[in-house]
Amino acid sequence: MLDIQGSLKNLSWTVEHHFLHIKNQHPFMRAWAVQFELAYTDFRVIQLALQLAENQMALLKTFTAQYDAVYQYEMAFASGGLEGFNEKFTSIADYDKAQKALLTTIDEIMQLQPDDANDLI
Repeated sequence: MLDIQGSLKNLSWTVEHHFLHIKNQHPFMRAWAVQFELAYTDFRVIQLALQLAENQMALLKTFTAQYDAVYQYEMAFASGGLEGFNEKFTSIADYDKAQKALLTTIDEIMQLQPDDANDLI
C-alpha cells in the first residue's frame, strides 16, 4: 500500500476537531472551511491508496461510507454555519457515532502503513 500516513493523520485530526468544534457550539470560521476542503483531499488520497492496494475493496467501501456519513454533518456546518447545522440536526449523538466509526477505520488503515520510525510524515 502507498504510504499515506500524512493524509491519515490529517484526516483524523480534522474529523475529531471539527466534531468538537460543532459539539461545543463554536461559530463558523474561515480556518474551519479551509480544513474542511483539505480534509476532502486527504480523503481522496486515502481512497486512491486503498483502490491501488490488493484486497482492500471492503475496507475502501467501509471507509467511503463512513466518510460520507461524517461529511453530511460537516457540509451542513460549512454551508449554513452553526445555525444551519442546528436546524438540520437536533442531536449530536449520531454525529458522534459517525465520527468515532470513521476514526476507528482510519486507525485500521494506519495499521496497514509501513513503519515510520522517524515519524517524518
